[in-house]
Amino acid sequence: MSGLTSARQVGRLAPVRRTSTVDLIADRLREAVVDGSLPPGAALGEAELAFQLGVSRGPLREAMQRLTAEGLLVIPRCRGLAVRTMTPEDVRDIHWLRARIEPELGRRILARPLAERKTVLAELGTEVKRMQRALKKDDARALGDAYLDFHRGLAAWGGSIRLARMMSTLLIETRLCTFSMYEHFEVAVDRVPEHLAFVDALAAEDAERFDALMCAHLDAEVRRLLAEPEAAKEDDADRLLAETPDEPQPLDRLDLPEGI
Repeated sequence: MSGLTSARQVGRLAPVRRTSTVDLIADRLREAVVDGSLPPGAALGEAELAFQLGVSRGPLREAMQRLTAEGLLVIPRCRGLAVRTMTPEDVRDIHWLRARIEPELGRRILARPLAERKTVLAELGTEVKRMQRALKKDDARALGDAYLDFHRGLAAWGGSIRLARMMSTLLIETRLCTFSMYEHFEVAVDRVPEHLAFVDALAAEDAERFDALMCAHLDAEVRRLLAEPEAAKEDDADRLLAETPDEPQPLDRLDLPEGI
């Protein structure tokens, strides 16, 4: 994830704190949800996950409870936990919330001193270049990951711990929407010009244009995600596809630092 470390440092989003085992487990589980290793609907066996990650069941249980509170895991009718499967109503809610938060992030970025705004634009521009490289290689995953990092960058520079925390969960849920609504991982190729336009609007200090562009982008995402299957097939030329697993994949063992 390029460019975001300095954003967090300059933006002073959160104090430095010692990472715990629970934090590391929760981060690994989130990563597995984002990359599709734990797909929507996947039942999570506590004993099996603890063995795979090389951790005890106590901190694993606490980490899973944390993800349940975030809405990424759910308790199905059977015992245990499962990765959430997003519904059409979830798709609408998530994008409605993003359409209220992300324009505000743009306004807050434009309120920063000029030197910081230049750094923001450079970092967001780096993510757009990643998108362009991914598009040239027809790499759906790399394009989708750069998309998430662009929007994480907006959140990191927004100067609000609360908004950044909300956006972190909303972006994971956005990825879950893609996994839930499509048979494979899909990403629209028009994300590159759209995100170039976001950067141009910020460079021009045009908050209204940034707001309009962001809302149009998110409205289009809802339409794509909720399109009827036959209508979606007609747009295949405008999308990149990548295979995703149907079943949970084994997770790598955590390399826990000494003393935690």
